[in-house]
Amino acid sequence: MNIEESGIQRKLQLQELEEIRNETYENAEIYKERNKIFHDQQISRKTFECGQKVLLYHSKLKLFPDKLRSRWIGPFVVTNVFHYGAVEIRSLKTEKKFVVNGHRLKPYYEGVLTERVEMMHLEDSISLV
Repeated sequence: MNIEESGIQRKLQLQELEEIRNETYENAEIYKERNKIFHDQQISRKTFECGQKVLLYHSKLKLFPDKLRSRWIGPFVVTNVFHYGAVEIRSLKTEKKFVVNGHRLKPYYEGVLTERVEMMHLEDSISLV
């Protein structure tokens, strides 16, 4: 093979390699866009109202994980809802107010109603067997 022909061949190979890189980059961008759209559709939008009780995610426990410790603290009461997801909450214990991101909050539901709980004694379950 001639040196000029091999040089031309090498330039063609480099151009093909560059085209493959560009296609891969474009495909990665398309994949990221689709993944973001899917992710945004799966996010549940949380809306909070003044006076509502909420729980706050305690992010410091993420650094020192304990299996049985709850990562949610509270309850707190929502005092003000700002634009772009910021929420002002007030502690029921210390009466302090502070502003947090709404993503760190979840609604607090009061305990289970005792009227719906059915009591079953151990003696009753033994006699059924």
